[in-house]
Amino acid sequence: MSTCLTKRDYIDYIKLQVTGGLLELEIDDDVIGRFIDAALIELRRYIDETKLITAPFAKCIDLTDFDHSAIVAVYRTEGFTGDTTIGIDSGSMVDPMYAQQWMAFSSGGITYSLNNYVLNYLAYNTLLQMRNNTGTDLAFKEDKHANKLYINCNYDYPKAITIEYIPIFRTVTDITSDYWIDILKRLSLGMVKVALGRIRTRFTQSNALWTQDGETMLQEGNEELKELREVLRTNSTYFFPRD
Repeated sequence: MSTCLTKRDYIDYIKLQVTGGLLELEIDDDVIGRFIDAALIELRRYIDETKLITAPFAKCIDLTDFDHSAIVAVYRTEGFTGDTTIGIDSGSMVDPMYAQQWMAFSSGGITYSLNNYVLNYLAYNTLLQMRNNTGTDLAFKEDKHANKLYINCNYDYPKAITIEYIPIFRTVTDITSDYWIDILKRLSLGMVKVALGRIRTRFTQSNALWTQDGETMLQEGNEELKELREVLRTNSTYFFPRD
């Protein structure tokens, strides 16, 4: 199971990478934490990790108090045979394939019963196709400005609907995926390296017996950020959240 990291964990990781655990660092922990926050803000637009929430069904759902980035999909919580939870009568339409399958072959293979069953089932499928031609079941539209979610139903309205959505990741502890934790680490580290490189190359000493590694640090940070951002940009073309 994936676990989240605290900001302290990210800070310790970055300091270990740039100091080796031996050198003093020009940037204090608070500044490193601000770089981590900046990296998280940049990363939000790429994170496609989704969550599920079930709510009472309505053709128009108010999303005013629902903190999310994008709605990905909506699902019925009940199948053709309805909600099988004990004590709940959903009143859902029953698919003949489920409700009458045992009847099709229970009469010793009588041709009339089987033909009658097939014709009924074909008529049922034709009705579903006609409904889908006029409107797709569970098609939805999110109105970002009015904070409304509109859902289309071609047949009976369910009591509840499950919404798949991308949350807004406001703090580093909201990220629990190992993949995105690693990306945030690398992005934060690259930003800190660039900052350190600029600090260490701000002034130069021509007659010093030693030189700073500012140019090397700056180059490493820029290259790592460029490579990582290109990977994120390329991978983002494979996912398109619906707004």
